[in-house]
Amino acid sequence: MKFLIPLTLVLATLGQTVWAGNADAGKAKSMPFATCHGLNGMSTLNEAPNLAGQPLIYLIEQLRAYRSGKRQNEIMGIIAKPLTNGDIEDLAAWYNSIKVEVK
Repeated sequence: MKFLIPLTLVLATLGQTVWAGNADAGKAKSMPFATCHGLNGMSTLNEAPNLAGQPLIYLIEQLRAYRSGKRQNEIMGIIAKPLTNGDIEDLAAWYNSIKVEVK
């Protein structure tokens, strides 16, 4: 039982390190997404989801799935194909950092 707290701290730290994207860099890389997902991650099309405020891991997993072809969408497949893991983490950090206000 005494190992529970240190292990939890290690896992929490690891999680932060693994997905430590840069939101400013992600914002700079987000222009290809703006047409459908809006400049600030709020969709401009009914068929495109809002990206603003989405969980970091969700955004990373979906972009990687589009890049690999595991998830299919003609436009997203093209946009995601050249993205590096760093690009994906930066984009995820940017969209995750956008605060969504519910009115």
